[in-house]
Amino acid sequence: MTVPDEVLDLVAHGAHHAPHDVLGLHAETDASGRTVWTIRARRPLARSVTAVFADGGRTELEHVREGIWAGVRTARPCAYVLEATYPQGPSHIADDAYRHLPTLGELDLHLIGEGRHERLWEVLGAHVRTDDGVAGTAFSVWAPNARAVRVIGDFNRWDGTGHAMRSLGASGVWELFVPGVGAGAVYKFEILTRSGAWIQKADPMARQAETPPATGSVVTRSQYSWADDGWLAARADAQPVAGPMSVYELHVGSWRPGLGYRELADPLIAHVQSLGFTHVEFMPLAEHPFGGSWGYQVSGYYAPTSRFGSPDDLRYLIDRLHQAGIGVIVDWVPGHFPKDDFALGRFDGEALYEHPDPRRGEHRDWGTYIFDYGRNEVRGFLVANALYWFDQFHVDGLRVDAVASMLYLDYSRADGEWVPNIHGGRENLEAIRFLQEVNATAYRLHPGIAMIAEESTSFPGVTAPTDRGGLGFGFKWNMGWMNDSLRYIERNPLYRSHHAGELSFSFVYAFSENFVLPISHDEVVHGKGSLLAKMPGDHDRKLANARLFLAYMWAHPGKQLLFMGQEFGQLSEWSESRSLDWWLRDQPSHRQLEHFVATLNDVYRRHPALWRRDGDAGAFAHLGAPTWHPDVLAFSRTDGAGQTLVAVCNFSGGVLDGHELDLPSPGTWHEVLNTDGVEYGGSGAGNMGAVRTDAAGRARLVIPALGALWLVRE
Repeated sequence: MTVPDEVLDLVAHGAHHAPHDVLGLHAETDASGRTVWTIRARRPLARSVTAVFADGGRTELEHVREGIWAGVRTARPCAYVLEATYPQGPSHIADDAYRHLPTLGELDLHLIGEGRHERLWEVLGAHVRTDDGVAGTAFSVWAPNARAVRVIGDFNRWDGTGHAMRSLGASGVWELFVPGVGAGAVYKFEILTRSGAWIQKADPMARQAETPPATGSVVTRSQYSWADDGWLAARADAQPVAGPMSVYELHVGSWRPGLGYRELADPLIAHVQSLGFTHVEFMPLAEHPFGGSWGYQVSGYYAPTSRFGSPDDLRYLIDRLHQAGIGVIVDWVPGHFPKDDFALGRFDGEALYEHPDPRRGEHRDWGTYIFDYGRNEVRGFLVANALYWFDQFHVDGLRVDAVASMLYLDYSRADGEWVPNIHGGRENLEAIRFLQEVNATAYRLHPGIAMIAEESTSFPGVTAPTDRGGLGFGFKWNMGWMNDSLRYIERNPLYRSHHAGELSFSFVYAFSENFVLPISHDEVVHGKGSLLAKMPGDHDRKLANARLFLAYMWAHPGKQLLFMGQEFGQLSEWSESRSLDWWLRDQPSHRQLEHFVATLNDVYRRHPALWRRDGDAGAFAHLGAPTWHPDVLAFSRTDGAGQTLVAVCNFSGGVLDGHELDLPSPGTWHEVLNTDGVEYGGSGAGNMGAVRTDAAGRARLVIPALGALWLVRE
């Protein structure tokens, strides 16, 4: 078969969409009707090229055009290598990338097109493998608008003309097996756009990336052996909503700067265990170009950031946490992505991952793109990414960032800047379907995990099952509680009595969703000050207010989340560029606050009344008394199995001696927590140990100033 010169020229320059149709070994019919095999190879500047076959045969190739060589073999084909000599230097023997069959099957391509490939990371990206006895790496990428795609990397001196990929048809997927490339190789894809420009892009499916500011993708192969089978088995039988959950949120880079994933394991485990938190939550760990984004502008969704080590190093950290009995939640950001030239934006020269209409495809406030949730391949990319973190890193939960921005087409947009949905409404129907799919799929494949929504509006059914029309999350961050309670606690106790509704309003809707109560990183940055700094009064009163607030938070229906540093009373607000003020722990008052948080978690975990029926309004009751005080909030929680816990909170600045309160039942009630205990730095007021009611269940209490009591019936 004669190949047109224009096709040879495109192949020679790595700009043809189907280089395998020309290069490699092809069966043809000669003039006499015999089947022969034509071998073509690209070896520019070579003096001679020979195909050396595994059966010992040799076929000398002749130069045809622009570095393309060809020859004919009459014997049956078998594996071969190419031996090339050059005017200067030794001969070079290498396997031919273009003799290998595609590494993706038709079923893979079909599932990718449908957005249903639940193990997408196994077929797209870069995968070290052996093909027909040859070790190398299979590269594949989705770029449907490209005219040609090449692999460039440190293995070809960043010249991809010899490593052009083949188009796999309507799927939009491009593929190439490159012999000799192994783990550790750095690469990118070079894409010829419809406009004729070559652009270089990091691999959207890369499972490792160079450390920023470098932007290359890294071929990786996990060698890690997990040892958390017992943890995963127990998790599969658990229901997080009915279990204790107190979460320690942290930013890896500033918790203790300089520690990588592996070095972090021992001190983090020791700290979290000493405090009694059930889970840690890492702010985003996926690769991101700008550290100041805290990881919330992701460029590599499948690549843990290399700032702290390799993917296997992160596996080690999570494995160690599991072996220590600590769950792991990771922040996940499917709501938007940055516009950096090397990453997802305009990936193949056109709007691909982002919605093409800027009224739906751009966040002007954040300077980012919004995913096109209605496109199958994009939806599949994101769903598979959530599954990837559960499958490959054994995480126990994903906290989904900025869900409100996904749900509403008019989010942070003025009139005329957004397009209604097909029904004329403001809801992003495609994003809603995506969230339902990712939640339903994650829970189906990984029972016992938690999908957690950071959702700040009153959108109905965030934690309702998808088969009932809900979004299917396991939990929702209670942003209303967070805003109201912080606004209240920041007030001078003299004026709190006029704002009691800020504290109690959350009970009106506390059981409408499965909530997490967050005091997160967002509340201690950008001039907001630390949690301790928000408290009114002198240092002692700030500490008392903090203990009171945390006791109220831990007793309130819902799970708890506390950002790092607040456990010991960080004074300055958080900055990702520096360490926490660990030196404060050397001061007695701050050490006592940390001891209080540890006690809080211990008592919490030992009393199912505080967590077993978080979402059940029947397990909660306000408590009244003839001695009414506007700054006293009292309520009871029950576990349904006979245990009831009463929380009494005094937000006033004075001790309330002889305060009468009607408890749920008569008898002796033991004090299991007193925030004013001397061991926590308090005055010891109200430290009664136990209180006995009258026959009607009425008790007379001494409630410390800025203090809380937890009581459990004998």
